[in-house]
Amino acid sequence: MSEEPEEILGSCSPSKGDEELEKGLATAVVEQPKLLDELGKQMVTLCLAIPGLFATVLKLTGGDDAVLPANNCFVFWAFGCWLVALLLSLASLVPVTRKVDRQVPRRAQPAAKGQALSIEEFFTKSARYKRRLLVAAVLFSFAGIALAAMSVF
Repeated sequence: MSEEPEEILGSCSPSKGDEELEKGLATAVVEQPKLLDELGKQMVTLCLAIPGLFATVLKLTGGDDAVLPANNCFVFWAFGCWLVALLLSLASLVPVTRKVDRQVPRRAQPAAKGQALSIEEFFTKSARYKRRLLVAAVLFSFAGIALAAMSVF
């Protein structure tokens, strides 16, 4: 049996630029859920302020006669949309418990259902979950604004 010499690959440590890029990527992944939490807090503020602003503007522009008809369904739908947007925004701020394998920083393949997440997957799944809730909250908030405008005209 003949032994073939193994091919020796040259190696060197990564450059400083590569290390900085790797650190930047890791920081971006970790910071995404925090940024979405800040957006969630802003959405809660908006979802609480917009209905009050709507009522105030209606009162200021209409004076003492600023009363919408009781059968105006646009107003009910507008407030319903704002309520859903508020609930979605609050839900994005509530922490979700996930099973994480702290020994695995990242995986080539995503974790199977029921399997513990890698650390990187934990941050990306958290950000994705919050993003979905906040996008829905923004859409409901906009729909509420549109419905409120339709109720006035």
